[in-house]
Amino acid sequence: MLRVSGIKLSLNEDESELKHKLVKKLKVNPSDIVRYNIFRQAVDARKRNRIHFVYTVDVELANENKVLNKLQDSEVKVAPPQQYEFVPTGKEILYHRPVVVGTGPAGLFAGLLLAQMGYSPLLLERGADVDARTEIVNSFWHTANLNEECNVQFGEGGAGTFSDGKLTTLIKDKRCGKVLEELVLAGAPEKITYSHKPHVGTDILRSVVKGIRKRITELGGEVRFNAKLTGIMVENGRMQGVKVNNSEVLATDVLVLAIGHSARDTFTMLFDQGVHMSPKPFSIGVRVEHPQELINRAQYKDLAGHPKLGPAEYKLAYHAPGGRSAYTFCMCPGGTVVAAASEAGHVVTNGMSEFARDKPNANSALLVGVKPEDFSSVHPLAGIDFQRQWESRAFASGGKDYRAPAQLVGDFLADRPSKALGSVEPSYTMSVKPADLKNSLPEYVIKTLREAICKFDSKIKGFALPDAVLTGVETRSSSPVRIQRNELGESNIAGLYPAGEGAGYAGGIISSAVDGMRMAENIAIKYKPLM
Repeated sequence: MLRVSGIKLSLNEDESELKHKLVKKLKVNPSDIVRYNIFRQAVDARKRNRIHFVYTVDVELANENKVLNKLQDSEVKVAPPQQYEFVPTGKEILYHRPVVVGTGPAGLFAGLLLAQMGYSPLLLERGADVDARTEIVNSFWHTANLNEECNVQFGEGGAGTFSDGKLTTLIKDKRCGKVLEELVLAGAPEKITYSHKPHVGTDILRSVVKGIRKRITELGGEVRFNAKLTGIMVENGRMQGVKVNNSEVLATDVLVLAIGHSARDTFTMLFDQGVHMSPKPFSIGVRVEHPQELINRAQYKDLAGHPKLGPAEYKLAYHAPGGRSAYTFCMCPGGTVVAAASEAGHVVTNGMSEFARDKPNANSALLVGVKPEDFSSVHPLAGIDFQRQWESRAFASGGKDYRAPAQLVGDFLADRPSKALGSVEPSYTMSVKPADLKNSLPEYVIKTLREAICKFDSKIKGFALPDAVLTGVETRSSSPVRIQRNELGESNIAGLYPAGEGAGYAGGIISSAVDGMRMAENIAIKYKPLM
């Protein structure tokens, strides 16, 4: 097939016009086009009064070589192969089925790939299935009764289940295409396979993870909920088994650790049992909320609100001269700020959007990078203590009842506590308490955020809106720990494969899923299938 880029459609043109534009660009007859499919769609909003969509399309022609040689057009090339190919399987014998711990993106896709290749994996999840989990999370938001084993961080689908379901990634990997295809097969919209900024939304993602679980079990795998990893059995430096819920022992030769970035008790258990790990940088900060209409106008001007454009997004970064960096992360158009604590006595925020993205506020994490040098010690788990310190301070500042401390941007920039809220109504799922965020974040984070907000206002007019709301604290941008592994994916314990965001090797749904697939491939290359 040929890959044709740079095809533009105005907001008034339908995608059915693509074939006509392909005929014109390729200088062929309509009958010469055997088939075509959209590879990528993006929005070009550089000229605010002439916003248009830009498409890259894969086309099969009856006479591709002739057309390619005749055109000599840099926007027309041979499409590289995109089909995922299963790795050849190994020869060593597996005496027990592989165990995968965690059912976030890394665990689900490690389990799915192993199931597709005949390894009959067992997936263990400390939290509940997604339906029961949703009820438990909603109960916490309404009653402040936190379940430390099942919450926004733990349960089927992982932390991403209560998010925007954003599927953007910076990695270039054929596995990304398989991840998107499997998500579509499980119920996600087909558009995610070609949208420049694909997202699923928390509402659709909940049904998608159930579809993936069903596929795993149909292929011979098993998924067990309320099954927490509480120990590992190691003999002569090799995996022998796992302990579940402090009682049940399961034999296994290989273990994929896809535990997520918030499994602090599991990190501690693994460290105590000799698994090598080290502290890593991450980021902390707040959630910032603006009216979605303000962001739409700033990005799209007179075309704001056009049904084809949908709610506008942004992605911003600020680098202080000789200092720290601040950036926006996990921006949720038309979304909600959610209570995401996983430990009693701590306040944690995150962002979430449904597929429609139709809530009145836009929110985004507004973060500042922190490094191991900022932690209180050189211990591999010092980053966890650092997170806990600021989460507990936010809990106290919010009133010790899981309300979150919030400050108006105008007050934050003027260095005064907020006494009341303004025109922007916070969406935080457990209400907020006007406060001074200086009590919930390090001084250097406060200083960098102030500088960044002023800079961002020059890029997004209204970003420094005095009534915009800052809600603290966001501390779970990525894992504070990296579980070390070699080039074959194994830790210092043979047969133990750390994977995904929690292990420190990914950031986001797609990259985590891809990393889980890599670990499954490493197992498959070494061992014979069980089926």
